[in-house]
Amino acid sequence: MAVVYLTLKIMPDSPEADLTSIEKECRSKIESYGARVHSVQKVPIAFGLVALEIIIMADEKKGSTEDLEAELSKISGVESVQVTDVRRGIG
Repeated sequence: MAVVYLTLKIMPDSPEADLTSIEKECRSKIESYGARVHSVQKVPIAFGLVALEIIIMADEKKGSTEDLEAELSKISGVESVQVTDVRRGIG
């Protein structure tokens, strides 16, 4: 099976949210899910609000990411989690 690259947009609940802590918990939950973090970047949204954009690599056999999204949504300081891109790895 192929590797799938998923981009997750993690929206904090306020501009004061601790993004370092949120990122650390996200990494832990993503690894527990059986995927790997490829990259993380902070994306300015508006009025001081900054989102985390996390690209993960997962086996295509995993299928839906609904369970992972639900787990990430439970992290303190997270308002929402959205899959914004899905690509199949080649090679």
